[in-house]
Amino acid sequence: MDQTPIVSLAGGHPLIDLDLTVVVQFVLFLVLFVIANRYLFQPYLQLRERRKAGIEGARAEAERMTAQADAKLADYEKQLTVARDRANEEARNIRLEAAAAERKVIDQARGTAQQAIDQAQATMQRETQEARAQLMPQADALARAITSKLLGREVA
Repeated sequence: MDQTPIVSLAGGHPLIDLDLTVVVQFVLFLVLFVIANRYLFQPYLQLRERRKAGIEGARAEAERMTAQADAKLADYEKQLTVARDRANEEARNIRLEAAAAERKVIDQARGTAQQAIDQAQATMQRETQEARAQLMPQADALARAITSKLLGREVA
């Protein structure tokens, strides 16, 4: 029993028989490998590379567009801030002008009112003096009449 376990299983024949068919199989393998590589594997790998390049290009384009959109948004916000500042400044100027116009109108009204008050006071003083001038002689006569009635005699 000098036989190895492989030979003993085959019943005296070896399981792997190396002959001329191994060479033919190797040549067929090489031919099939060259054909499959040229018409199957390389086109598939090229397709994957084009797809990967397309995806990377689209990703780069998306990043570029995002950066451009961010820049436009920042510019828009900057312009919006400038416009708000300008609007606030205009509103402040309008409020200041309105306050100045209001003060002017109020001052004119006060001046007119003060003038009317002064005229009314002057008229009142003049009329008071005129009334006194008219009533003083009558007041003396009236006072004498009241005194004489109260005393029951004529007063000098």
